[in-house]
Amino acid sequence: MMNRTMAILMAFTVIAAAFAGCKSKPKDADVKAAVETAIQGNPAASGTTVTVDKGVATLSGEVATEAAKEELGKTAAAIAGVKSVTNNLTVAAPAPVAITMNDPLAAAVKDATKDFPTVAATVSEGVITLKGEIQKANLQKLMMMLQALKPKKVDNTQLVIK
Repeated sequence: MMNRTMAILMAFTVIAAAFAGCKSKPKDADVKAAVETAIQGNPAASGTTVTVDKGVATLSGEVATEAAKEELGKTAAAIAGVKSVTNNLTVAAPAPVAITMNDPLAAAVKDATKDFPTVAATVSEGVITLKGEIQKANLQKLMMMLQALKPKKVDNTQLVIK
C-alpha cells in the first residue's frame, strides 16, 4: 500500500511539475507584433522599428520630438510580455531657420548706392558686385560705404572708373 501511495504521489508531483513548466511565456514575435500594433496609431511612430529579444523591446528610428520618444517608450512598456524597453529613438534636429544674408544686405546696398545713379549693384551670397560707371573722386566714398556693410567681398572689377 505504501508503495502504491508513494507511486501515486510521485506521479502527481511529476504531472504538477509538468503543468507548472508548461506555463507559456509570450513569444518574442507575438510581443513584437503587439508593440508594433500599439505604436502604429501614433503618427510620430512612422519610421520606427521594433525588435524584441527575451521580452526586451528595442525601439529604433527617428522621431520629431523628445515627447514623442517618451510616449512611444511608455506605449511599448505597457504591452503584456514586455519586460523592459530600450529606447534607441533619436530626436531629429530642428530644421534650420533660413536666414538669407542677401535681403538685409541688398537693402543696405541699394540705400548706399542711391546717390550714384550710374552704378548698379547686385548681392549674391554676401558678395556685392558693382557694374556701371563712377567718377574716380566718388569711388573711395562708395567703397567705404559698402565695406561698412561688412559683405564677404566687394567686386568692382566690372565698374568703369572715369
